[in-house]
Amino acid sequence: MSDDLSVSVDGHVGVLEFRRPPNNHFDLALLRDLADAAAELEGARGCRAIVLCSEGRHFCAGVDFGGEGVGPDPASTLKAVYAEGLRLFSLAVPVVAAVQGAAVGGGLGVACAADFRVAAPSTRFHANFGALGIHQGFGLSASLPRIIGAQGAAEMLYTARRVGGERALALGLADRLVEDGAVRGAAVAFAHEIAAGAPLAVRSMRETLRAGYTDEVRAAMEREIAEQTRLLATGDSEAGIAASLARTAPVFTGR
Repeated sequence: MSDDLSVSVDGHVGVLEFRRPPNNHFDLALLRDLADAAAELEGARGCRAIVLCSEGRHFCAGVDFGGEGVGPDPASTLKAVYAEGLRLFSLAVPVVAAVQGAAVGGGLGVACAADFRVAAPSTRFHANFGALGIHQGFGLSASLPRIIGAQGAAEMLYTARRVGGERALALGLADRLVEDGAVRGAAVAFAHEIAAGAPLAVRSMRETLRAGYTDEVRAAMEREIAEQTRLLATGDSEAGIAASLARTAPVFTGR
């Protein structure tokens, strides 16, 4: 396991921390480490709940398009990345995400893979895919409508509008809203509330509530991979990504 992921245990709560500040971009290696660590926590180490958090200003900004991005073979890269992401949806214990700063693109997908999200007024949830000229990914086609409903998900995706903490709470995207700087502590406390319950019963209830969900996410990811691969080859995607890196407004031509 790399130094980019920290693993600790607080009683019956496991804490997984991204350590790539300030934006905490992920790649295949980091997601694989994350999924491996989560599986170990819920198994041999007997944790009853997991907190997913990150070091630095932002929760997670997804893939770093200013770096290697998805590489020369997007389909293969995305397939491998989403296979690790699917493992997060497949965990047997509840996960609480401590979302400070921004959860952008794939980072929003990571946050939505958790059962619950704790946020602050300054938190920003951003489905920025349309502004990049690409299709949404990381299972958001299934997770976002499940969390906030089809209409709310469509608005977030079509407009690429940033959603602040208070609006996220109203939508149900954030489950608890706390003061800035208190997000991680509140997430750990929330996880301890869950862990205080009978572990076999909690796992059983969660399995019932999420019946078929992993299969739904898997199917969504298959379409997401195909559409992201197709759209990444377009001029609009090139323009959107370039504008994002330059912090300018994109000009799309539909080509």
